[in-house]
Amino acid sequence: MHGLPFQLAQASTIARSVDQLYYFIMVVTLFFTALIFLTIFYFMIKYRRRSPDERPKAIEGNIPLEIFWTAVPTLIVAVIFVWSSTLYFRNSEPPKGSMEVFVTGKQWMWKIEHSGGQREINALHVPLGRPVKLTMTSEDVIHDFYVPAFRVKKDVLPGRYTSLWFTATKVGTYHLFCGQYCGAFHAGMIGSVIVLKPDDYERWLAGGTQGESMEAAGEKLFQSNGCVTCHLADGSGVGPSLLGVYGHSVKLNGGTSVTADDAYVRESILNPRAKIVAGYTPVMPTFQGQLTEAQIGDLIAYVRSLGNAQPKPKPKEEGKQ
Repeated sequence: MHGLPFQLAQASTIARSVDQLYYFIMVVTLFFTALIFLTIFYFMIKYRRRSPDERPKAIEGNIPLEIFWTAVPTLIVAVIFVWSSTLYFRNSEPPKGSMEVFVTGKQWMWKIEHSGGQREINALHVPLGRPVKLTMTSEDVIHDFYVPAFRVKKDVLPGRYTSLWFTATKVGTYHLFCGQYCGAFHAGMIGSVIVLKPDDYERWLAGGTQGESMEAAGEKLFQSNGCVTCHLADGSGVGPSLLGVYGHSVKLNGGTSVTADDAYVRESILNPRAKIVAGYTPVMPTFQGQLTEAQIGDLIAYVRSLGNAQPKPKPKEEGKQ
């Protein structure tokens, strides 16, 4: 497969696996297309009507043939299903310790924020050989983050988070497209993914435009919006403690529970009445329309940074949210 004139660069760890599946499907499709058309042409010639009085013999059927042409396509489809499902599940979860980047799609640009505070427009710098997890959302309509050379593509949706990950294997600059029609200037929503050697990437981080880290910016927002007055670390506030909550199961009123991931934290900021923590009442106001997507991402980064320790138990007296 290497060196085919129409083949894109394989610049990520999953690119070769995706290509192998693609070429298998393409070969199977071309084989059966050729087989069917050649069979049609052969039958057209062999069984053509040679005179007006000719009458074809009645065909009663052929059970072995019918079983064969049912079993073979079924087997091929099963192979494709198992192969593609295995590939999907293998690449659906990023490895632990992946570098996290926050991406916001907006008509008609990509806004990218690194955990250290570096911000980019229509460009994404990543290190060679390190897994990168993108947490993505949209400020307006549905977009689609698509890097052909990495064989990764994922919808970017307003009002929720989606994610994808990749590990770049070749230094270079690769095209970034919006793969979902998003309005009049959709074709102009393009950018670049720049893969650097680890040392060059560290120099880029040090020399790039850098503001506060996402965690530091989130902590300031946590303070300035009054969150700190309710969500006390010891659980004595009118809201539950956020210490060590991220990544753990949270019990809710009604006996259900939910994992405190990015989506849960986002929902709790914008629609705090959707899932009420057990033992608390819904008194938290919504911040819908008061925070940008970047600010919500900063707050999530801050909550994530609060550690893995389980939060302290809530005092026995009746609490409030």
